[in-house]
Amino acid sequence: MCREVEQKEMYMQRRKILLGAPLVLAACAGNWSTDFEAPVTVEATKDWKLGLIRVDIPEELTVSNVNGVAPNADIVWHGDPEGDRRAQVAKILHDGIAMGASDLKGDRLVSFSVRLQQFHAVTPAAVAFAPSAVHNIVYYIQAFDAVTLEPLTEPVFIKADLDAYTGAAAVVAAQEGQTQKVRIENHLARVTRGWLNIGEDPRRHFTGLGR
Repeated sequence: MCREVEQKEMYMQRRKILLGAPLVLAACAGNWSTDFEAPVTVEATKDWKLGLIRVDIPEELTVSNVNGVAPNADIVWHGDPEGDRRAQVAKILHDGIAMGASDLKGDRLVSFSVRLQQFHAVTPAAVAFAPSAVHNIVYYIQAFDAVTLEPLTEPVFIKADLDAYTGAAAVVAAQEGQTQKVRIENHLARVTRGWLNIGEDPRRHFTGLGR
């Protein structure tokens, strides 16, 4: 009897997600981008070398662990076990940016200050039921001389939206080691290289379904 009740509850939950998904997704179709105003000049970054990276997650940012199609929160992340989502996304930002900035080959030690504005990754429900989805990642970054603390750039607004895999494509990608975390960190590395003018320009605009 308990088993039948449990199965019924699971069915109703799945049906609720399926029925609600088209409405949510239709409202969230739009234009997305990987974008920043302009890269740092080659003349500047040719002398830079990666120092510390400090990632700030403002207290006012909201966090959701709801496994809905598009939870209304600034931070949504299900790619790690349950825990401190702020710390988890801070580490992803740090590691991705460090991966890109580690290609700096100069002698001047430069630190980076990062302030998150949004990290809204795709939920398991969206992976399962959405025809397409987008990881929405937005932050500010600023470079400083690591010794004198002199600002080397103004705070730069960066949109690092990334197409998300859903359905069978997500399963295949995960099997090949291309998890959400791996893809996002690699994307952040590409964005960082582009901004620092030590890699290809990653800026682009695209359409899709997302928050």
